[in-house]
Amino acid sequence: MEASTGRLRSYRDFLAAEPVRVSAVLRLPLIVLIAVLVWFWEVDHWLPQLYAVILGVYAAVAVVWLLAVLRGPVPRWAAWASTAVDLLVILLLCVVSGGATAALLPVFFLLPISVAFQDRPGLTAVIGSITAAGYLTVWIFYSKRDDTMGLPNMVYTHFGFIVWMAVATTALSFVLARRAARLTALQEVRTQLVSEAMQSDERHNREVAEHLHDGPLQTLLAARLELDEARDRISDPALDHVYAALQDTAAGLRATVTELHPQVLAQLGLTAAVRELLRQYQSRHDIDVIAELDEVGKPQSQSLLYRAARELLTNVAKHAGAGTVWVDVHRDGDRVVLRVRDDGNGFDPHQVGNSVAAGHIGLGSLLARFDAMGGAMRIDSAPGSGTRITAVSPPEPLVDA
Repeated sequence: MEASTGRLRSYRDFLAAEPVRVSAVLRLPLIVLIAVLVWFWEVDHWLPQLYAVILGVYAAVAVVWLLAVLRGPVPRWAAWASTAVDLLVILLLCVVSGGATAALLPVFFLLPISVAFQDRPGLTAVIGSITAAGYLTVWIFYSKRDDTMGLPNMVYTHFGFIVWMAVATTALSFVLARRAARLTALQEVRTQLVSEAMQSDERHNREVAEHLHDGPLQTLLAARLELDEARDRISDPALDHVYAALQDTAAGLRATVTELHPQVLAQLGLTAAVRELLRQYQSRHDIDVIAELDEVGKPQSQSLLYRAARELLTNVAKHAGAGTVWVDVHRDGDRVVLRVRDDGNGFDPHQVGNSVAAGHIGLGSLLARFDAMGGAMRIDSAPGSGTRITAVSPPEPLVDA
């Protein structure tokens, strides 16, 4: 349950950060537009030096902010704070520009739109109301500086339009917020269903493995023991052939039991299980294995990661025609990363969907499972260039043994 909550929180943070990043990108063209409107129109500024300083600092801060939100996590206060700065700067530019009234005031119409897609109706309403009030305040300021100007009738018309836009964008934001909430709820349900399905698969595999181990395998081992005693009494080549067949069958059953429910995964964790998987893999296939396995403990998604390692290695053996396979397991922050790379034939990753339609569901199933659980799987491959597949677990804490 904690892992599901963590994944849901991460998903919500991602949704909250996306509008901030979009606003940061759109802010730069807005600054360029302001500069073009004012300087290309050769507006007679009231305080030109201060105007240039404010616009220059605004542009520099906007670039730094864009780099910050693109590279790192976005604070929860970033949405309203960045929009408040936008509004304050536009007010200052209007006040100190004097004659730039016609050039800058249309920018007020853009501010409510810039916050509408943040899925926060309350913030959108507040910013829209302040924007309308700011527009009217700037015109009053201009009218007080110039007694001949007064307040043209268009000011009241524009003020009404901005108020209407504030109401409309608030309603739009409310609709988007409801849709985002429904999507989040659906994502939570989907994650829970996939998690329960995987747990059900694990229980079924464990039950089948226990049945095979305690039933057919024990019967087979007992028959092999009795046959071994018979071979001591009777020298018959046919018995030797039967004994060899029993040995091969017992070995195959053991491998099947281990594949269904690897005890080393439950007891020692993911790293030890992958190491044992690679040992068995190298003994069965004529492929060199180069492994770099960091100790990652027992992550909550270790069954999914182990299944991915097994499926990807099987694909290499069956389809890649590779001479070497590289396997890497390490922890990256709150995620565990599994990377499998080979020097084989490669393939077109876009054909995975066609393979699923043709009944080859292994890789497609993994992609769907990682996506549903809040993780990710990336396929880098091309015909003749080998394949590298990176599987990243959902965000999760380290679970002690």
